[in-house]
Amino acid sequence: MSETIAFKPESLEQVHKIIARYPEGRQKSALLPVLHLAQKEFGGWLDVPVMDYVAELLSIKPIEVYEVATFYTMFNMKPVGKYVLEVCRTGPCMVCGSEKILDHIRTKLNIKDGETTEDGMFTLKPAECLGACGYAPMLQLGKFYHENLTIEKVDEILDLCRQGQIALD
Repeated sequence: MSETIAFKPESLEQVHKIIARYPEGRQKSALLPVLHLAQKEFGGWLDVPVMDYVAELLSIKPIEVYEVATFYTMFNMKPVGKYVLEVCRTGPCMVCGSEKILDHIRTKLNIKDGETTEDGMFTLKPAECLGACGYAPMLQLGKFYHENLTIEKVDEILDLCRQGQIALD
């Protein structure tokens, strides 16, 4: 028997507050923040039952949720590790060495782009521009940017993650 998908009461209250920001009939405008809450609450990714639940809450069609969730790279469509390493791979970061950073992470963690380590700790997710071109190369980890990366800085970040000393929120 499958488990019922439902936000915790405090999260559901937050969803209703978000929906209330928008005029009647415009609840679809709440989709992005509600998807962020859903991803955070339901294991760090959005599976179909979770997206269907969000559609029901917003009184929209499930396809409207799928279209948005699959378009934006900030939403995960499969399980991810505790730490998602989003390494910028656009022009300025590439010129400043992000490909070397990506190669180092791939080798050190023995994963390819989009994969998660066997222990479930790390997922590598190359990203398009993260808007910190002046501090390239960089990666995003949770809500935080780690800029002016070197191989040594990456190793330090990975070690701090393993020790549980890197904040995500």
